[in-house]
Amino acid sequence: MKVLHVIPSVATVRGGPSQAVIEMVYALRSQNIDAEIVTTNDNGKDLLDVPLYQLIDRLVEYANVPIRFFPRFSPNINAVREFAFSGSLTTWLWQHITEYDLVHVHAIFSYTSTIAMAIARIKNVPYINRPLGQLCEWSLTQSKLRKQIYLNAIERSNLLHSKSLHFTAEQEKAEFKQLGLNIPSFVLPHGVHIPTLIPDAKAQLREILQIPDHRPIILFMSRIHPKKGLEYLISALGKLKESYQEYNFALAIAGSGDPDYVDQIKELLKKHDLSDRTHMIGFVKGETKNLYLQGADLFALTSHSENFGIAAIESLAAGTPVLITDGVAISPMVQEQEIGYITKLDVEAIALTIQEFFEQPHSAKQKGDRGHQYIAEHYSWAKIAESLTKIYINFNCSIFDY
Repeated sequence: MKVLHVIPSVATVRGGPSQAVIEMVYALRSQNIDAEIVTTNDNGKDLLDVPLYQLIDRLVEYANVPIRFFPRFSPNINAVREFAFSGSLTTWLWQHITEYDLVHVHAIFSYTSTIAMAIARIKNVPYINRPLGQLCEWSLTQSKLRKQIYLNAIERSNLLHSKSLHFTAEQEKAEFKQLGLNIPSFVLPHGVHIPTLIPDAKAQLREILQIPDHRPIILFMSRIHPKKGLEYLISALGKLKESYQEYNFALAIAGSGDPDYVDQIKELLKKHDLSDRTHMIGFVKGETKNLYLQGADLFALTSHSENFGIAAIESLAAGTPVLITDGVAISPMVQEQEIGYITKLDVEAIALTIQEFFEQPHSAKQKGDRGHQYIAEHYSWAKIAESLTKIYINFNCSIFDY
C-alpha cells in the first residue's frame, strides 16, 4: 500500500507533531507500508538547509525517512510566511497525488494541508486528516474570526470529504464533536521510543547542573510559547518558595521560543526570585534530552491546551512522573493509571499539586515506575504503527466511529 503523508513542516522548531510524522512514517515502513512525506522547507523564521525536489527530482533521506521538500514562499511578513505557501508543491501534488492509495494530511489552517486535501478531493484520492488539536476549543479561540472564516469557506468542505479524522486522544475527539460536524473519526495516539533506562541519570544530571542530591529537579521541556502556560508554573513555584522556605527545588527549562517572549519569562523568574535556581537549557535532543527526562524528578507541562502532549508521554516512558493540566488531552489516562498529577490551570491549584509532590516523594517514584511500564506496553511506535496499518487497510470499513 502506498501512502503519502503531507505536513507543512518537519522542522524541530514546529514542535512534537512535526517530529511525530517522521517517526510515524519510519514505523509504518517497518510494517511494509510504502509511506513517504511531502512538505516544505519551513523552519519558522528560517528555512531548512535541505535539497529541494524541484532541483534534484527525487526523494531524499531525511531522519531516515523518504521526503520531498519544496520551497516555502518566505516574505518578511509573519502571517504570510506562516501560511507555508508553495507553488511547486501544489504543482507536484496535482501531477502525482493519484499515484497513492491514501493521503494522510497533518494539520489544517495551513496552505500545504489545505491544498493537499482539495487536490485529493478533486482527483478522487481518499484522504484522512490529523488536525493536530487545531479543532479543539482553545485553539479555535486564537485568531477566532480568521479561523471561523477559513473553516467555513474552505476547510469545512475538505474535512467533510475526508474518509476520517485522526485524533490522538479521546479529549480531542470530544472537543471536536462540539462543532457538530458529522465526520467519521478514530483515536490513535502518537507512539514514543521506549528508552533504555540510565541507572545513574539523576546523579549525572545533578553533576551537569551542579545541583545537590537533596534538591528535586522540576523539568519543563517544550516550546517556550504562551500556549504552554509556563507563567503559571513559575508563579506557582514562586508562591511555594515564598511560603515554604524548606522546599529547596531546582527548575530546568528546556526549549526555545521567540526571543521577546523568552525575555518575558526571564523577567518573571526574577520577579519571583527564582533565577538563581532556574537553569535555561535551550533546545535539547537525542541522548541529552533522554538524560534530562530521566534525571528530573518531576516533568511539568501547565499548558492551556494540548491535543496529546508528546513530551509528557516521553517523560513517562523515561520513568519520570508528570504534572499536567486538565487541558492536556492525555490527562484522563494519566489520572486513571495513577502515573502523574492533574491540576487546573490555576496558580493556587498548581502550587498545591507541587506541594503534594514535595511531601510524598515515595508516591512520586511509584507513579514514575508505573508510567514507564504502562507507556512501554501501550505506546511503543511498533504497536501504534501496527494499529495504523490496520486502519489504512480497512479505512473504508466499519472500524471508524460514526
